[in-house]
Amino acid sequence: MSAKKALARYQQRRDFSKTAEPRGQGSRRSAEQPSFVVQIHDARSMHFDFRLEADGVLKSFAVPKGPSKDPHDKRFATPTEDHPLEYRDFEGVIPKGEYGGGTVIVWDEGTYRNLSSGRDGREIPLTRALEQGHASFSLHGRKLHGGYSLTRFRTEEDGEREAWLLVKHTDGHASSDGTPDPRRARSARTGRTLGQVETEAAHQDRDRA
Repeated sequence: MSAKKALARYQQRRDFSKTAEPRGQGSRRSAEQPSFVVQIHDARSMHFDFRLEADGVLKSFAVPKGPSKDPHDKRFATPTEDHPLEYRDFEGVIPKGEYGGGTVIVWDEGTYRNLSSGRDGREIPLTRALEQGHASFSLHGRKLHGGYSLTRFRTEEDGEREAWLLVKHTDGHASSDGTPDPRRARSARTGRTLGQVETEAAHQDRDRA
């Protein structure tokens, strides 16, 4: 599937005359290794958005409690629509009443290496691994490092949404550190908290009024 077709659902859900989110036209690919980003999204419910670059888009999962560095923490994740590559740079406030209305910060960002393999042990593309229900990768971010896996444990059926687990591998980067309080966490890009981003956006709206 082309990136343009993959982004159709993303674009249909948003009114770009009201939201500053990227439209998703002219996405730039990563020069070498594919990128990943983890955003904190204070929407109807607070959650982390975990996104991996693949096939010209960001494959996206909502992770309510966020990624953990502890292999014993199995974090519930729900797939969401593919996002444009430009979204890895997005930080700001989505207006109330719009889809996903709320504040967004970039909590972590970096590159990753695909570790996914088929039954024969050979590497397979990340998109195919996700389609098959299990993907492994090594993160090289500012905050997250080392191996992780996404594993599907429930398909979408009988009114139940598709469900996955995001789990840290046992390696030299594993630790018992928990995920930080999202309201106190700071952006990997600007050092701002969710509250600071929201306050600055409110000041800018008043200045324009």
